[in-house]
Amino acid sequence: MKKYLLLKTLFLLGSLSLQGQDLTQTENYVYSRTYLEPVVFSSSTAKQVQRVNYLDGLGRSKQNISIKATPSGKDIVVPVEYDAWGRQVKDMLPLPQQTTQNGGFFTSPDMTGAVSVYGAASNYYSEKELEKSPLQRLQEQAAPGDPWKIGSGKTIQYNYESNLSSEVRKFVVNTSWATVSGVAVGSPVLSLSAENTDYASGGFYKAGTLYKNTVSDEDGNKVTKFTNGKGQVILVRKNDGTQNVDTYYAYNEYGQQAFVIPPLAVKAIETAGGNTIPAEVLDNLCYQYRYDNQDRLVEKKFPGKGWEYMVYDQQDRLVLIQDANLRTTTNNFGGKGWMFTKYDLFNRVVYTGFFANTATRQVMQNALNSMTSQNIESRSDRSPIVQNGENIYYTKSAFPTGSMTILSVNYYDSYPPGINVPTRPDNILGQNTLVPSPTTMTVNGVTTSRSSNGLPTASYVRNIEDSGWTKDYFWYDTQGRPIGTHSINHLGGYTKTETELDFTGLAKQVKTYHKRIASDVEKIITETFDYDNQNRLLVHKHQVDANPIEILTQNKYNELSQLESKKVGGTSLGSSLQQIDYKYNIRGWMTMINDPSNLGNDLFGYKINYNKVEGQQVPNNDYSDQKVKPKYNGNIAEVSWKTLTESNEPLKTYGYVYDSLNRLSAGFYQKAGNEFSKEYFEKLEYDLNGNITRLKRSAGMLMGSNTALAIDDLKYDYIGNKLIRVTDQQMNYSGYPYTANPGNIVYDNGNISGNGNMTSHPDKGISSIQYNYLNLPKQIVQNAKVTDYTYRADGVKIKKLFGDLETDYLDGFQYKSTRPSEENLSGGGLVVEPDPSEVAVLKLRIIPTSEGYYDVLNKLYIYNYTDHLGNVRLSYTDTNKDGFIQPRQYFQRQCDDVSSDPWDIPNCIDIWKPGEIVEVNNYYPFGLLHDYTATSQNAYQYKFLGQELQETGFYDMNARFYMPDLGIFGQHDPLSGKTLDPYGYAYQNPIFFSDPTGLEGDPVPGSSGTGNPQAIGTAISPIDVGEIVLNPSIRAVSNNNLATCSYCMIGQGQNLRQQLNIPGPPNLEKACRECNDAAMAGIVLPIPSAGVSTGTGTAVRSILAELAGGLRAGLWSLPLILKGDTPKKEPTITLYRGVSSAAKGTMYFEAIQGIAIPNGFRQVATTWGPHRDMEAHAGGDNYSIWTSWSSSKEVARNFATGVAFGKAIPGIIMSKNFHLSEASPNPFTLGEAEWLVPGVTYGAKVEYVLPRAGQ
Repeated sequence: MKKYLLLKTLFLLGSLSLQGQDLTQTENYVYSRTYLEPVVFSSSTAKQVQRVNYLDGLGRSKQNISIKATPSGKDIVVPVEYDAWGRQVKDMLPLPQQTTQNGGFFTSPDMTGAVSVYGAASNYYSEKELEKSPLQRLQEQAAPGDPWKIGSGKTIQYNYESNLSSEVRKFVVNTSWATVSGVAVGSPVLSLSAENTDYASGGFYKAGTLYKNTVSDEDGNKVTKFTNGKGQVILVRKNDGTQNVDTYYAYNEYGQQAFVIPPLAVKAIETAGGNTIPAEVLDNLCYQYRYDNQDRLVEKKFPGKGWEYMVYDQQDRLVLIQDANLRTTTNNFGGKGWMFTKYDLFNRVVYTGFFANTATRQVMQNALNSMTSQNIESRSDRSPIVQNGENIYYTKSAFPTGSMTILSVNYYDSYPPGINVPTRPDNILGQNTLVPSPTTMTVNGVTTSRSSNGLPTASYVRNIEDSGWTKDYFWYDTQGRPIGTHSINHLGGYTKTETELDFTGLAKQVKTYHKRIASDVEKIITETFDYDNQNRLLVHKHQVDANPIEILTQNKYNELSQLESKKVGGTSLGSSLQQIDYKYNIRGWMTMINDPSNLGNDLFGYKINYNKVEGQQVPNNDYSDQKVKPKYNGNIAEVSWKTLTESNEPLKTYGYVYDSLNRLSAGFYQKAGNEFSKEYFEKLEYDLNGNITRLKRSAGMLMGSNTALAIDDLKYDYIGNKLIRVTDQQMNYSGYPYTANPGNIVYDNGNISGNGNMTSHPDKGISSIQYNYLNLPKQIVQNAKVTDYTYRADGVKIKKLFGDLETDYLDGFQYKSTRPSEENLSGGGLVVEPDPSEVAVLKLRIIPTSEGYYDVLNKLYIYNYTDHLGNVRLSYTDTNKDGFIQPRQYFQRQCDDVSSDPWDIPNCIDIWKPGEIVEVNNYYPFGLLHDYTATSQNAYQYKFLGQELQETGFYDMNARFYMPDLGIFGQHDPLSGKTLDPYGYAYQNPIFFSDPTGLEGDPVPGSSGTGNPQAIGTAISPIDVGEIVLNPSIRAVSNNNLATCSYCMIGQGQNLRQQLNIPGPPNLEKACRECNDAAMAGIVLPIPSAGVSTGTGTAVRSILAELAGGLRAGLWSLPLILKGDTPKKEPTITLYRGVSSAAKGTMYFEAIQGIAIPNGFRQVATTWGPHRDMEAHAGGDNYSIWTSWSSSKEVARNFATGVAFGKAIPGIIMSKNFHLSEASPNPFTLGEAEWLVPGVTYGAKVEYVLPRAGQ
């Protein structure tokens, strides 16, 4: 994007004239203009983003204006205030104005717009109260809005103390070393301290030896963190209302985290007494880490799992990893071995797979230590590796060189040869494509030599359960942006995408071409996207083949760019099937999806209450101590909803109760007119680790009674965190299946040292579950019925076989075995029991869309209403194509065209038609459907969190399968090490968190809670409540259903822009957050097919392949080290930052103090928070999360003394050592040796410099 930056400050004065702008010349300012469409030099009429930052006499920001940024073309103003000591303790919300001043300073910003979008309030700002001391530590933090303001008692409180005697136990780690197979092996031993020193006595830290910092959230829930003088967290303490819930962290002699001791382990140690830690406590409850003599993590053990081993090459790259099951013959490969990763000269992953070898970790490490050549592979187009008839165009010089089963291959720079490799198109939708050889070309007026060098060109991924391959090829425009993909599936069919991008990289048109097998008739999906002058998505259209164009969405935004309403469905811009209206509170949290108290023609309404309760506080007098109370920390107190499926349907409500750890204690269902019927409630109890120990549940009312049917009273028994038995004391067959003699749940490798996967569950009739090496179930036998799954090596599910009924999953297109009677259904929710004697044929059934799916058999668009979690609540379709949805059954008159009546009166008949609502779903808090059944004949079975319900009653959450009747997963958490309960769901708060990936609970954005209740290793840090989430909270909607995520890094500085087209708004923010998080971690997600993506599953499972195998089994990344792990002592780099005395705003004054603050942290963006886009940062993005540094001190000097700007002025060079994981090279400014550091940097060294003579 073309960007102009103009400064007028105390250091740079003069007469300035800007086309079409009325900047206030009596003020200091920085003005920026970013064009959203190409211009020759300057234009006042082109699409553009304009901002001006006015500065006071000290160079501090005093007003930020986004010019004509609202949907109505008005200005948005963010005033900046300082207290008497020059501190910014108030962070103002963006204030929409009633006019535009074309960049002019607002002496008194109009508050009318604030009232209209935020509601009436006395504080349109967040506020901090700082300690009255030179430390100026944060003491209190208040969010915008009267309920949260200072003095309300509903603020975040901070307290700073030191520990008391006998308050914190002192664990010690002693490491013994030995040489095994030529490799130094350290064995740490954990114990309670028996020493008496200046710091410890009687197994406790002495008083005043630890920092004790406590954070209390708005509801008074406290988290206390104890830290030693080295900055190491020793203890995180919470309280469940009756007892402390402690998590300890123990470090070895070298400062490495060697043990994490969760609350249940702490209690067991206290019960056992003495200084020695029992072995069963370590194995079943603790997290253990071992390092080699090069500070690399080489062994780890999580509770209830066997040891995992890691082996590195001399370049410190992870080459081999082995979990417990790979040390047995019970795996996909029929033998013991390791998962391996191979790299090229640029540290890019080139291929991965399985290495059959029974040697120990020490033997493997010694072999890599003894290598005399570089451990790299090179392209070998003429002499490929041949495996099962597949050519792999690389050498096999790196370790290992034999006994390999190759599972994934990545190609870069140029395209691989081969007979079936598709020809690169020269042009895609009018856009030229990059070629492998450098070619001189002119792009946006700049002539350079460009090629696909440095870009991923193809990726091959093998199926796990058979030898089929999926081959993906990528085409780029002349700016290196992906505009086309060609994926050849394992059946010989394909999915091709073509994307037309605008100047800024937004998709204008996406065409998708698909065949399951080569002989199929091609399906063509065409999507178009229209945007306003600020690139907010306005209209999304969809077309299947030559069928009529469907308008999926027409978006309307409020003056903050929050989605205000969305028209859904229909074939005309002037009409729609439904209009969905959204409302938000002052904190940006969604409060309403339509109004359930006034539906009109709306099929569904949904209301969310946080800090108020409108239903009963005690809806179930059996549990009078469980009260539904207003919540101020982001937890939801109530949700209420209503549909038009019944005449005079009553309003339904769930009121929620939480404990002091923010875990859900109960969800009480209430129905207007009979609020105390005790229907559909769930009540839960937990142990110290958060494992559910008791669950009570009811169903609907008994026939002819006012009393609900109690169906579950479940008692959970555990070994460690593994659920081994469930006893239903209610003795009812509904809900969880009751058995008089409940059977023991069994896990792999005899419950002892496997991967922690559930292999049988007798109560559910599950006699066997087999897993692949990614810990995904490949076969489930339930009541003698077999379900088989087939996955790719990147974890993507491609086939399910339930008995003789097959379902294929191909790039979002879903096929299912279909009987003739099913083809005759007319939609609208009509279900016909198929004749079992019919022969089923595999048919294309589902094409997903951003608002639901396209029913291929009936040629109908099905639309989904979803709640704040993404649960599918109601689905509907326009069966008769009349442009109106009939919510209930209705009469339709049909008449003959030709009449035999002598008076020419047509013969007519009234026909009873079903309503056009396809399904309605209500859920218990943990996801079980009310009046539970498993799947129906409908091919579309995506319900809870938008995930697929299986015939077994499990939900496929991508990384794991979830059991909603128990509220737990059946597999160990792939991200174990971050949570206390490796089988728990959503940190036991399924209303605030969702986990559609099975990896990590996704919190409600914008909330100010004290973090998840089950976190491991995370300090509770202050929340920046001043940065309102404008687009918006609770993950429900976005102002752009095509989210362009940040540049994701691959190898050393290579990059690939990912444009994720995510169907269904509930998955959008999650997917974009994952993409951005992956970019920060050095992972690149695959490119889904633009028109028919399946949500986040593909990307997540590609990451899952690394988590389970410890290496890249899919696309484009360096090996993934689990968060919380420290594989080695990180290398550091010294970076320099030059800041001139003419720098904008307060940047120079901050630099004097050794501080660097990103612009995105100074002001509130009007589009979804601070930006991560590296290219936009290089272009001067004022909302970037990055600060710029350089590995060259000379470059920093040039910026400091004005050489870079043609000036000669004094300045400052800042310098600091960063871990390599803390900074990323910017591939868009290679000439500056630029590195980008996210967030605020403190403590840099400062050097004052003057211009050189003659400069």
